[in-house]
Order: sequence, then C-alpha cells, then structure tokens
Amino acid sequence: MLSLLSGLLMVVSFPFTGSLTPLVFICWIPLLIIEDHVRNSRYRSGKVFIHAYLTFLLFNLGTTWWIWNASPGGAIMAFTLNALLMAIAFQCYHIAQKKLGGAYGLLILLSMWVGFEFLHHRWELSWPWLSFGNFFSIRTTWIQWYEYTGMLGGSIWVLIVNFLGFSLLKSYMKEKKVVWKKAFVFMSALLLPIVTSLLIYASFSSKKDPVEVVVVQPNIDPYNEKFSAPIGQQLKKLVNQANKCITDQTRLVVAPETALSSTFYEEELAQHDFYRFLKQQLRTWKYSSLYTGASTARFFDQRNSRASVKLPDGPGFIEFYNSSLLMEPNASHEFLHKSKLVLGVEKIPFSNWFPFLEELSIENGGTSGTLGIEKEPKTLQTAELTFAPLICYESIYGEFCAEQCRKGAQAICVITNDGWWGNTPGYKQHMSFSRLRAIENRRSVARSANTGISCFIDQQGNVTLQSSWWKETALRASINKNDQLTLYSKMGDLLGKFLMTLGMVFLLVSFYKWLRNTFYAKTIP
Repeated sequence: MLSLLSGLLMVVSFPFTGSLTPLVFICWIPLLIIEDHVRNSRYRSGKVFIHAYLTFLLFNLGTTWWIWNASPGGAIMAFTLNALLMAIAFQCYHIAQKKLGGAYGLLILLSMWVGFEFLHHRWELSWPWLSFGNFFSIRTTWIQWYEYTGMLGGSIWVLIVNFLGFSLLKSYMKEKKVVWKKAFVFMSALLLPIVTSLLIYASFSSKKDPVEVVVVQPNIDPYNEKFSAPIGQQLKKLVNQANKCITDQTRLVVAPETALSSTFYEEELAQHDFYRFLKQQLRTWKYSSLYTGASTARFFDQRNSRASVKLPDGPGFIEFYNSSLLMEPNASHEFLHKSKLVLGVEKIPFSNWFPFLEELSIENGGTSGTLGIEKEPKTLQTAELTFAPLICYESIYGEFCAEQCRKGAQAICVITNDGWWGNTPGYKQHMSFSRLRAIENRRSVARSANTGISCFIDQQGNVTLQSSWWKETALRASINKNDQLTLYSKMGDLLGKFLMTLGMVFLLVSFYKWLRNTFYAKTIP
C-alpha cells in the first residue's frame, strides 16, 4: 500500500495528470519508509526493488499512458523499461545506504537519483520526460532560480524536502512528539526556494529588443492527412493562416514539424513546386523569413553514419532526417537536422552494435528507422534574429538548449507535431516544458505545434499568448531578443555532473566494503 501511495502521489502531482504540485514534496516519503524498514529489519534487498518497481510503474502508467495512442507496443516498452531504470536507481540508493550507514542518507539519495536523471538525458535509452524538475513546469513563479541550476535543481529540491519530511515523520513516530528543530528545517527547505523565486520574479526585467514573429498552427491530422494529402494543399492552408497575421513588421514565420511532409533530397530542393510556391510567398511577405519543419534525405557515396542505408538499386547510401528549413527573403536557405530522436520511431537504441534491431522500428508517418542527426547543437540566423531551433522532443533537453544559447541564440523556436497522442495530457505537458527552457536561459519562446498548443512564452516562463487544441489558426506577437547568458546557460548541468560522479564514488566504496566483508568472512575459521 505504501508503494502504491508513493506512485499515486507522483501521478497526481505531475502536470496535467492531477497538477496537484505541492504533493510532490511528500510523494517519496512512503517509498523511503519502505526502504528504511527493509534495511533496519535486515530483510533481503530485493524487497526494496520490488516495491520501488511497483511505485515507478504506477508513476509511468499514470503520467504517460497517452503514449498508447501512438504505439501500444512502444508504450508498453516505455512503461516497463523506464520503471525498471528508476527502480534500479533507487536500489542503488538502498545498497549504498546499507553499506555506508545512515549518516550520508540525503547525499546518497541526491547523488543516485539526480545522477540517474543526468545520465538519462544522455544515453541510448534517453527518456527524461519524468524528471522531477519537470513537475514545476506549470508553477514557474516557484522556480525562477532555474536560471542558476537548470531543471535538475528542481529534482534536488524535491528530494531534499521529501527526505527531510521522512526524517521528521520518523522522529515523530519514535518520540511521539514533533521535533520542532526538524520541522523548522523541513519548512525552510520547502518555502525558502519559493520565496527566493518570487523575489526574483518580482525584480526581473526583460531586455527590450522586440522582433515580430508569427507562429502557424495548420491543424493537419497526422494519421489521416499529413502524410497522404498533397503537400501543395497543406502549404496553402498554412500560408492562408499566416497571411491573416503577418504585417510589414513581421520578421519570422514559424511553421510546425514536418510541415513539408513529403520526403525530398535536400540537394534537389529548388526543383520542387512547393519551393517555388514558398519563394513567391516570401517575395509577397517582403521582410519575413520562414522557418518550417521538413522530411528530408541526403545521398552519400560512402556510409556516413549509423543512419546510412545502402541503396537497393545502385551504389551509394541514403540518410533520412527530421529536419527544419530556414528560407530567407533573399532566396538563401539552410537545413538543420533533429538531434534528439524519439525512441522506437526515429531511433533504434544500440542498433549501431546490433543492426538487426532496425527491423523493430515503428512506422509513425514519413520514414521509420534510425534517422540522421547533427553532430552538435546549432543555431539558425536571419537578418534580425539568431535563434535556437528545437524540433519536438529536443525541447525537453535543457543543456542542449543552453549550448545553443552559448552559441548566440537570442530566442528559442520550437516546432512540433503533438497530434499523435490525441486530446490527452501529452501535448499539454510537452508545451509546459518549453517554459522551463525560457527560464533557464532567459529567452523568449515561439512555439508552432501542428495541432496545438502553439504559443509565445516570455523570459519569465509566462505563456503570453496561446492557441486552442485542434484548431487551424495563427498567432502574432513581438518577442524580446536577449544575448546575455544566465549561469545555467554558461555552465549547463554542472550539478548533475557533480552528483553523478559522487554517486559513482558511493557505489565503488559500497562495492569495496561488500568485497572486503565477503572475503573477510571466508577467511574466518
């Protein structure tokens, strides 16, 4: 019951599956009670793992059940595997606690869990959607200090308050009275970050350097229309909406992910009718550039990367990309490829070592299998704006965006589809995570989503203008450029690196103690 209670509290405190955010500060306590009981009762450690897996399986199911709408098989894999990884991280905490003693408990918990979240942003099975710092994406007035710590600072805050709450409860159960010193520390840890954030929020002033941007929401059904209807028909719908908003002051029109849905070779862009149509439109707009999503491919004489596929009817290789395209009024253009790929749909993990795994890829419109990526984060630049181009899933990777800001991005443009899941919490959660990128880097965000939510977000994480779900529309707003770097933009996830390293040290020391005790026990007659 305690493990189920922990999972349920995590679910109802997560954005749009309850949004009862304050409950995140007690959601770990039942699970910590289980771990403490198992450890002090000298039960086998496997009991902790079983209960932790139950907690995190419920957490994953309750918050991301909507993945099922896009892929039942992918959803089952996401639920079970991500819960397994979370349970392993908590099991590492239990093992280190058992070997090193309770004095380091909070530090061990922080290093194991935040170290796990840090790694989970960076390996083949990356799925950082459920990082605990993301819980505050709908309470942005609470976490203005993310400009110093990034999203992982929120995870640290959650763990500290939960651990102190557990310690307070344990003391109360033992002494049958409130230990006021511990109660004071618990309340301070809970409230001081909120007070600090409110002070930062009240004193913050955006640099006034506006540029007018239009975001378009063409509302094209990704299952029944987007990858089957003629591209010209879709582009006319998109342009018609843009024309309702654009003015002579507009400098950028942003269209959603895969707005150019029919795959084409990048080298042959100028040969397509849609290119000539868009060039004519840019001449009509006069001063505005167009930033849009596209499905593209490139030909290579030799294998270029793990995404290269040998052509069946001739020499050479082809790579497919989930791309974005910047078209300028002066007829120049630039492609950029998505780097953070969705598991199962755009990337098959470990397929560079096991190529046969590519056969397991999920067909989700357009191409399937592992796509090509950029070698490093990049920015795109118009005559008046340098921006961080984030394609869909990339918008939940804080350090990825911070590196783009270090490379000169003055604002953030997010293009996405978000129609795969239907009218579920998924698209709302995804939009809210962009608010964290705005705070971390103090950059305005222009977000174009095919089916919604399209919006503008200011440098404090406030949504200043947004569309409705499943509505064909366009929005216009002036966003402020900013070229000053926050501490997080400069340093990235330094806290995560430190805690991950510390966690490895704890595990090594725990392993050494286990080896020493085992060897010593065998030498005693």
